[in-house]
Amino acid sequence: MRAGSFTAIWIGMAAALGSVGLPDCVRAEEVVPGTGVTLVPDAPPGMRQRVSEAMVQSMAPGAEAAAQPASSEMAKSGPVVIELFTSQGCSSCPPADALFEEIAERPDVIALALHVDYWDYLGWKDPFGKPEFTARQKAYALAAGERTVYTPQMIVEGREALVGPQRNDLIAAIAREVEEAAQVDLTITGQGGRYEVSLRPVDGAGEPAVVQVVRYQPRATVDILRGENAGRTVIYSNIVTSWRSVADWDGKTPTRLSIELEGDSPAVLIVQAAREGHSMPLPGPILAAGRLD
Repeated sequence: MRAGSFTAIWIGMAAALGSVGLPDCVRAEEVVPGTGVTLVPDAPPGMRQRVSEAMVQSMAPGAEAAAQPASSEMAKSGPVVIELFTSQGCSSCPPADALFEEIAERPDVIALALHVDYWDYLGWKDPFGKPEFTARQKAYALAAGERTVYTPQMIVEGREALVGPQRNDLIAAIAREVEEAAQVDLTITGQGGRYEVSLRPVDGAGEPAVVQVVRYQPRATVDILRGENAGRTVIYSNIVTSWRSVADWDGKTPTRLSIELEGDSPAVLIVQAAREGHSMPLPGPILAAGRLD
């Protein structure tokens, strides 16, 4: 599948067919590969930013020398991306939300909380829940050959899934990813909503990837009035409000992107491998990530 087709990514998947009871440490929902999957291009409003926000061009010879890393840490391997799939309607999630809040403070981590919507029927509609975040979690499950998605679940660097994670397991997973060799040299310059991004494969032969911009709300305190967590006050961190594809990349050609952002909410850039699936591209490992601030 050519790189240009990867703009139809990880959204619009069908609602799951049912729930599966598990021990109290996790909640689960079944997802059946090949059932009701719909490809939706991310051209509709809210799914693709304006063209001016991601102008892509091949880098001229020597141009990469002018691009400076946003930080020395990013120049080496970059922060480790952790995605938490959670829900205010799931009684098993508050301990993971608290652990996530702690981990989100680490400078070597980009922590992103994606609230799913499939537990809303239990009596409390999660105001942060979005069907596209549910679809992303299900796409990870399909990529791994799994039939079930769980809350709480953390995905580390797009490749290691931790269900109902304990602190020691999460710390160990982060340590393993820190030791991984960098696959993409990512540099970010700019400020005030205008950024120049440079991408270059470290070994000269990468794999097709999608470049994504993620916006998030740093913190919120919620009094949950109904459902399984009724009566609890929970602090949520780094709540994702939008996850948008801005460009496809062949993973081989040194490339520059010009990105413009509006608003004050924090943003991060994620370069993620796009793997060919049975009927749609599926998320692979995260190759590089950096903060847009």
